[in-house]
Amino acid sequence: MENVIIIGAGPAGISAALYAARGNLNPLVINNGIGALEKAEKIENYYGLEQPLSGSELYERGLEQARHLGVRILEAQVLGVGGFDTFTVKTTEGDFDTVSVILATGGKRSTPKIPGIQEFEGRGVSYCAVCDAFFYRGKEVAVLGNSDFALHEAEELEHVASGVTIYTDGKEPDFSREHPIAVNTMKIQAIEGEDRVSGILMEQELSGQADEEKKPSFYPADGVFVALGTAGSTEIARQMGAELTEKGHIKVDETMSSTIPGLFAAGDCTGGLLQVSKAVYEGSMAGLSAGRYVRSRKINRHKS
Repeated sequence: MENVIIIGAGPAGISAALYAARGNLNPLVINNGIGALEKAEKIENYYGLEQPLSGSELYERGLEQARHLGVRILEAQVLGVGGFDTFTVKTTEGDFDTVSVILATGGKRSTPKIPGIQEFEGRGVSYCAVCDAFFYRGKEVAVLGNSDFALHEAEELEHVASGVTIYTDGKEPDFSREHPIAVNTMKIQAIEGEDRVSGILMEQELSGQADEEKKPSFYPADGVFVALGTAGSTEIARQMGAELTEKGHIKVDETMSSTIPGLFAAGDCTGGLLQVSKAVYEGSMAGLSAGRYVRSRKINRHKS
């Protein structure tokens, strides 16, 4: 059982790891890449930088700093987090049990630019299979995505839906294991319906037959679950039942605690100023708060 698992290795995640390590928690950081820092060509408004650094350079320095302190860093995709009293973090490298979790994978994702996605949110378009699978019992559903995150969401839906298809929107499937779920790699034109989603309109393709008969371009679906890329902090928090703000960020208090005991969040996923300095502060606070939470759990366990 881990004391704390930190999801994300940017400024917030690494800062949380440094404080957790100094608090003797032996944290595990799960890293799935650089994230938003990659887009930062020059960072020159951060304390102590004699010369500007690129986002990539700052990211690499952070990883080396954490490793120097003995922080364990696992390269993996996080598929979801379950549990209540303690947590299980599901990844492409296996499942890990932990007392506490810090979410620090950056801000919420932009909605894919597919006509109909925003229009049908709450009316057939969902971003959380665990949350909404119940409403699609015995119905046909679609999952948008081409990674292990999409596969995980599809498998959650398989237990209740009559049929599940993964739509990659023209991208090559990038799954780490074999699976029996149907996959459609055609390009998506739009999500269609009237009051609710009724299906997906695809770009027509030639069948390759001599008469050049075209494949059907409309695929019926009662629900569309968006699972593009990898699971971000907001998606994970929503899956777990943590409260979000009106703007869709993770709701936290001054200690970076979410509405679920033992679940903390830091950085862009909490909203506000999207700056490295803010991410470092919140990550530091989350690391300290996770330490207090873990120690209080141990004290209460000894008392009982």
